[in-house]
This record gives sequence, structure tokens and C-alpha cells, in this order.
Amino acid sequence: MKDKKSEFRFSVVSSPQIRGNLSTGKIMLYVILALLPAALWGVFQFGFYSLAVLVVSIVSAAVAEGLVCLIRKKNTLGDGSAVLTGLLVGMNMPPSIPLYIPVAASFVAIIVFKAVFGGLGCNIVNPALGGRLFAFFSWSSAMFTFQSPRVFLSSTADAVTSATPLSFLKSSVSEYAGSIASEADLIALKHYPVTRWDLAVTDRINAWTGENFCSGYFDAFFGFKSGCIGEISAFLLLSGGLFLLAKRIIRWEIPTAFIGTFALLVWVFGGLRAGTGFFSGDPLYQVLTGGLMLGAFFMATDMVTSPFRSGAMLLFGVGCGLLTFLIRFYGSFPEGVSLAIVFMNLTVPMLDRLFIPRRFGVKRKKKGEKA
Repeated sequence: MKDKKSEFRFSVVSSPQIRGNLSTGKIMLYVILALLPAALWGVFQFGFYSLAVLVVSIVSAAVAEGLVCLIRKKNTLGDGSAVLTGLLVGMNMPPSIPLYIPVAASFVAIIVFKAVFGGLGCNIVNPALGGRLFAFFSWSSAMFTFQSPRVFLSSTADAVTSATPLSFLKSSVSEYAGSIASEADLIALKHYPVTRWDLAVTDRINAWTGENFCSGYFDAFFGFKSGCIGEISAFLLLSGGLFLLAKRIIRWEIPTAFIGTFALLVWVFGGLRAGTGFFSGDPLYQVLTGGLMLGAFFMATDMVTSPFRSGAMLLFGVGCGLLTFLIRFYGSFPEGVSLAIVFMNLTVPMLDRLFIPRRFGVKRKKKGEKA
């Protein structure tokens, strides 16, 4: 006769008790698919050498993961995390970077920032960002050498080096501080190269509003500007981010708080360094340029190195936005997304502890109440 007690047995295990159908491999595949349009657009804009940078980064990350598998005698190469890390490393590289730099960055990302901490799920900072920062501080000159995309008006623009919009603003603002209406006017003042489409859009906006807006928003949104291979098209990165949101791979809290905090601070304080006072910054241009979109949707939202509670996610995003603003506007570097995310990665254990939920059925003790 069957024991009636056996019908009511429960398995006592640690969380999570509810599991989804997505495997690690599927999650990595979705993120890779979301990144591919922006990566391929960078290849189209900068030429086939940038494709070599991406391929070398991915292959190097896969080789490094394979070496780790041999040492640990555990096959993790098939989960796709190494390919994704290599792709992100390549997308964060300038298009004319010497190939040994992404090789070194990918090996450091996999071996130092991932395997040393125990592999996928145990790393404390995003491996791709760790590899990028290693390259950034080891070969600063090469990491600051960019080329103009092929679709600028100049017929030779695809063969020359140029500053990114952010580095241009960083170096020019002190020279023209107090003599311009806004930071965006620096682009028109310096005749920063723009596409004919951007000029047409700007003329229409000026005619419609009666204001003298700066050229650059069209190019910044669609990706007709200098920058790292995978960061130039805000449109394609935003589309990829929305795809991940629709697939529930990422959540809205981190990118919303990240971009929103940064934009608010730029609007309120961004004009101070140009001598134009409060509430005169240009948040739209700052959001569309640099690595903000890539960082907010694809690296700050990394499941392993970001918080997993909603309140902690919002604080994490606010911290990323604040640090990015401080580095861009008051630091020595024109860009601060990578440093901001890595720094906030280190605060994740503390943020998660701040938002530990109350256990079901347990009454919260009042202040001064005895146990």
C-alpha cells in the first residue's frame, strides 16, 4: 500500500524555484543577434579592416575560453558567452586599431576577468569592459585614434583619422567658453563634417522652429560619425535593446535610469563648462554620441554583474549615469561609460543587500522592539 505521507513530500532547495525556458546559450544568441546590425554597420562605415578587428576579437576570446576549458576539464565553450565577450570587445575598439590589441584585450577579458573568478556567473565585473579598460590604459594612443566613416561629404574622409564628436567637444569647449550659445554650437563653429542628409534635416528644423540648431543629430542617431566600431549607430543599438526588452532578456530599469540620469545632468549642468549657465546643456547630442547606448543596453544590463532586484537596478543605473556625466564633463577622458559601469559593478553586492525582501510570514520588527 502506498504511503499517504509520500504524496505530500516537498523538495527544499535554494532559489530560484521558478525557472524559465531560456538556456544560457539562447540568451547569448539573442544578445549576439541584437548586436550584429550595429556591428555590421560599423564594418560598412569603416571598411573591411574593422571586420578583421571583430573576427580577431571573437576568435581570440574563443581560443582563450578553450584553454580555460582544457585546464579546468570542463566544456563551457558551447554556451556562447566567449563569442559574445569577443564581439563586445571588438565593437569597443577603434576601427584602425592594431590587431594585437583586441587579441590581448579578449584574452584578458576571458582569463583574468572571467575565468579567474570562477567562470560565467562568478565574475564581478563585465569581462568585455575589463578587457577594453586593459587595452585603454595599456595602449591609450591607439585607443584614441579614430577614422572618419566613408559617408561624410569629403571624398577622402574614409582614409583620414579624426576626433570623435565627444573628444572634439572636450578639446574645443575651453577655447570657446563663454562665446557660444551652447555646446552644440561648437560643431557648427568648427565646421565638423556632416552628411548632406544631416544638413538637410538641420535646415528643416531651423525653418520650422526659427531657432539655430546645430548639425549632428541625424548623423549621431543613424551612425554617420567617428567612434568605435560598434557604438556609432544609436538607432541600431536602440533597436537591439528594444529587441532584448521584448524577449525579456533585459529589464527596463537599468537603461532607463542610466540614460535618464545622464541626460538630466547634462541638461542642468552641461552648459557650465562652456560658460552658458544652468539648464543650457545639450542632452540629446550627448546621449546619441559615444558609447552610452552600447553600454546602457548591452553591458550595464549584464545578468551576472548587475543587480537582480528592481530598486537596486534603478540605483545602479543612476550611479552609472552620474559617473558617466562626471567623467565626460569634469574628468580627463572624453568618454566615461566603461569606467562608470565597471565601478558600479563593484557595488552590486551592497545594492542587492539594501533591497533584500521581507520573508513571507515574518513580521518586520519595529525600532526598539525586543526580539
